[in-house]
Amino acid sequence: MPVLGGAVTFARFRSEPGKKLPSDTRRWLAKGLGSGAFEPLDPSKGDEERAAGFVELEDHEATSFASVIQGEYALFAFRIDTLKVPGGAVRAEIDRWASAFEKEHGRPATKREKAQQKESVRHLLRQRAVPTSRVHDVSVNLKRGQVQVWAASRKAVEEIVAALEGALDLKLSPLTPSALATQAGAAEGALGPTPELVGLELSKVEVRDGEA
Repeated sequence: MPVLGGAVTFARFRSEPGKKLPSDTRRWLAKGLGSGAFEPLDPSKGDEERAAGFVELEDHEATSFASVIQGEYALFAFRIDTLKVPGGAVRAEIDRWASAFEKEHGRPATKREKAQQKESVRHLLRQRAVPTSRVHDVSVNLKRGQVQVWAASRKAVEEIVAALEGALDLKLSPLTPSALATQAGAAEGALGPTPELVGLELSKVEVRDGEA
């Protein structure tokens, strides 16, 4: 559960619905998250190297979101899988094949033959590869309208925020100190560091002492 045992690093946002929230919150969440649900990569089909989407918090393979609401929170996760074939492994296989080809045919393989073999090798290694998976917890306080994304990567946070806004028709605003101060009416110039903070006053004293 992210509010109790998730990652140390998280980003907070204020959630504002694009339209009036439906009375059946559970159904709204299940339908919205389902529209952006995670679909696993199939190494035997296509050339996709990345898959991302929402999954259940306690079962990262499940996408029914039947138990997404716990108290005043909606708890779920965002899963990102990547599948890459190491270039070094492809080159090693091609080098072995080229050596065997030359011994068998008495000539080096042509560029076209190497390119065709390279594609075959990549396809074979792709089928053997195991995707790496990262899962980031997400909690939505339904009463306070606050969202927490438990991820350290700024890129991951931005992707999850975009997915949330699209799936649930929300507008998320960062809950950072500067953003809160701006919302409260603080002038932009008042948010910068003071001379005391950056040591300007101390520098002036040191210069005077040196001149003395």
